[in-house]
Amino acid sequence: MIHTSSLLEELECSSCGCTYLPSIVHTLSVCCQAPLLSRYQLAPISKERLLTRPKNLWRYRELLPVIDEENQVSLGEGYTPILSLPQLARRYDLPSMWLKDEGLNPTGSFKARGLCMAISKAKELGIQTCIVPTAGNAGVAMAAYCARAGLEAIVVMPDHTPEAFKEECRAYGAQVIVVHGLINDCAAKVQELNQDGRYFDVSTLKEPYRLEGKKTMGYEIAEQFDWKLPDVILYPTGGGTGLIGIWKAFREMQTLGWLSDTQRLPRMVAVQSQNCSPVVDTFLGKQTNSRQYVGKPTLANGLAVPRPLGEPLMLQTLTESNGTAVAVSEDELVDGVGEIGKYEGMFVAPEGGAIWAAYKKLKQQAWLKSDDQVLLLNTGSGQKYLDNLKGKWSRRP
Repeated sequence: MIHTSSLLEELECSSCGCTYLPSIVHTLSVCCQAPLLSRYQLAPISKERLLTRPKNLWRYRELLPVIDEENQVSLGEGYTPILSLPQLARRYDLPSMWLKDEGLNPTGSFKARGLCMAISKAKELGIQTCIVPTAGNAGVAMAAYCARAGLEAIVVMPDHTPEAFKEECRAYGAQVIVVHGLINDCAAKVQELNQDGRYFDVSTLKEPYRLEGKKTMGYEIAEQFDWKLPDVILYPTGGGTGLIGIWKAFREMQTLGWLSDTQRLPRMVAVQSQNCSPVVDTFLGKQTNSRQYVGKPTLANGLAVPRPLGEPLMLQTLTESNGTAVAVSEDELVDGVGEIGKYEGMFVAPEGGAIWAAYKKLKQQAWLKSDDQVLLLNTGSGQKYLDNLKGKWSRRP
């Protein structure tokens, strides 16, 4: 017997709007080779029903794509805390600031959200083996959820990825393949290995469901702020599913009536490393798009995505929200990790350090207003990045 509450109706091509049935396996849209977006029957749903539900991402199950609840593969992901940063606010004479700590998810990063959903849907669709190119955290999350679901996992990582990521994947029983280069080189290896389509490729936005797991951050932000959204959200941006997903959630909540008619949506900020800043360069008009962009490795492994498939959707999010994109140096993001650790007692990932550095930069540029309520998103735990951060503390603020 199928126990369902999902309101999933169809999949929609993000480029032309052509629709597809969600009951069969899809990757990119056939029409445009573009990412597919899940669309729901967004009839009014009372948000009060959330009050009695467990505090994990499945509390939003009507707005998630898994049809049969028996296929929900879970390790307790979601509903991560939003914490104030009082010492940093006092130190820099800033208004109230907040940080949502995604490092407290299973496997230590926000990737648990997306891979939880992708693997749950893969299980529902009868898939046996999943494959992913990854800078680190996505591979770890996929391996963990495949193990939980009883599926096989193949993870393709750059050779410079810290050993902690590789060993954790192996601990979950995944096959780990190491490639010289960045994640785009890993993607090419995945394509080579999967020429006959025997594996399900859960690369960023090449299937529709990682995005749906990531969007739950947006629902949580609204709920945790008592349905009054912050003015600005700073987000570390590599493949972009989190940025796109949070914005998708806000738009869905508008349709659902969960946000008031007068609620202004946050300005979204994409933060990247100067070593790999394709979205920043495109947003600022330095290039037409990132299809030929050549990046370099960064201590923030998750930001080393030189040619993101989701660039058009990211640019749409930034434009619709009146947001911006900013790149920070490697030294700045290391200093950011150090400051958050020293003054707030949180060991954030380098991506989280980049967010704090970007905040200070935007404040200096007066892009941020003095009374803006700002939310920073730390996407992972710093524990796995010890190889990257070792010996860097001599520059500590």
